[in-house]
Amino acid sequence: MLLTLSPKTLSSSSPFPLHKSQIPRRKPPNPSRFNRRCNPISVKSEAQIERGLEFDPGATFFRHESARGRDLGVLSASLYKRSNGSLRVLDAMCGCGIRSLRYLVEADADFVAANDANDENRRVITENLSKIERGEGDERRWVVTHMLANKAMIERYMVGDFFDLIDIDSFGSDSAFLRDAFNALKLGGLLYLTSTDGYSSGGHRPYNSLAAYGAFIRPMPFGNEIGLRMLIGGAVREAALLGYHVTPLFSYYSYHGPVFRVLLRVHRGKLHEDRNYGFVTFCQLCGHSDTVRWDELGLLGCPCSDTKASSSLIVSGPMWLGPLHDGSYVTEMLDLAKEWGWVSEGTGMDLEKLLSIMIEESDPRLPPGYFKMDEMASRAKMNSPSLKKMMSALVKEGYAVSRSHIISNGLKTDCPMSHFIKIAKDELQS
Repeated sequence: MLLTLSPKTLSSSSPFPLHKSQIPRRKPPNPSRFNRRCNPISVKSEAQIERGLEFDPGATFFRHESARGRDLGVLSASLYKRSNGSLRVLDAMCGCGIRSLRYLVEADADFVAANDANDENRRVITENLSKIERGEGDERRWVVTHMLANKAMIERYMVGDFFDLIDIDSFGSDSAFLRDAFNALKLGGLLYLTSTDGYSSGGHRPYNSLAAYGAFIRPMPFGNEIGLRMLIGGAVREAALLGYHVTPLFSYYSYHGPVFRVLLRVHRGKLHEDRNYGFVTFCQLCGHSDTVRWDELGLLGCPCSDTKASSSLIVSGPMWLGPLHDGSYVTEMLDLAKEWGWVSEGTGMDLEKLLSIMIEESDPRLPPGYFKMDEMASRAKMNSPSLKKMMSALVKEGYAVSRSHIISNGLKTDCPMSHFIKIAKDELQS
């Protein structure tokens, strides 16, 4: 039996106005300008401030440490608005609404749907967003809804009402919303995904990662990078089922949680070959890591072993094998951050340093994983040269190398571990 689905007619009572293109403003709005002309809200003792915006987290789950991930989302949203002239955002799990507020003020979004399944958060979300005039009809700037994230996306897909950016700040390894997110997103749109499942990325719940992302993950010394690649790989697989392919624009790991966030651009059409979707190997004996394509699964082995069936070899996947970031895109983010005065803050890993390292990591020659200098020193029973000296020596030898934004003493390089150790010893003797 052949069934056909006809799009529903959008009722006048729908909280989501269909998009009507607006002329983009030339400069990102200044929060102080909104404070002067928008509806005031009462200030409570628990009020917080982020990037100059005051808000009340109420009883919602809120972390100051996640501000960096919100910074990255806002920068990307603003770049999209500048390139395309309009920006409609779905904040599918909005919590207290600070992300939605920042998309409205800093990214100058034309419309934001702030959705949270818990209707007890309605007062907090509404009061936070009321800093911005709501507007009416086609000119409505924001709306608050309380649905499961899947339902919020399915409803818009069924009426052909799509978003430019969908931000899903989910908990754990919930990936059930991926297909609905792809369906509710415009082609060329941005999908900002989250995982907080450090156990799966660390290889301690391989069957959970298999169920959530289609990847059997085993313990490896660069498990936090594996977590990002696992998340991207799950999206790659789901997109392919719908006839799409995705490109990672940036990937961000933060130790608190931990939190894995990736921003993907969605395109129509499958990739001709899945050269960036496969397996990662790690040898417990010599420390060498490598990538393996699907047609090479029967040839697994490590250079340190005389046999192909090396018992020391660990295999994880399938997952994303390509670059974690688009270097030119992250450069645009850095330029915008400088324009807005968001750099050189001097606290922890500031935004300028983070984006600069991401640009280094985007080198397509760099394979998955990184070498931790203390682990290398322990394996080789030697002291460790400085990162700066080691990077300079690797470049002289013709290898690609970068720092890792994930761990401060890690280096990403296409140099094999055996030669890496030799270069390190030579540096200590020179």
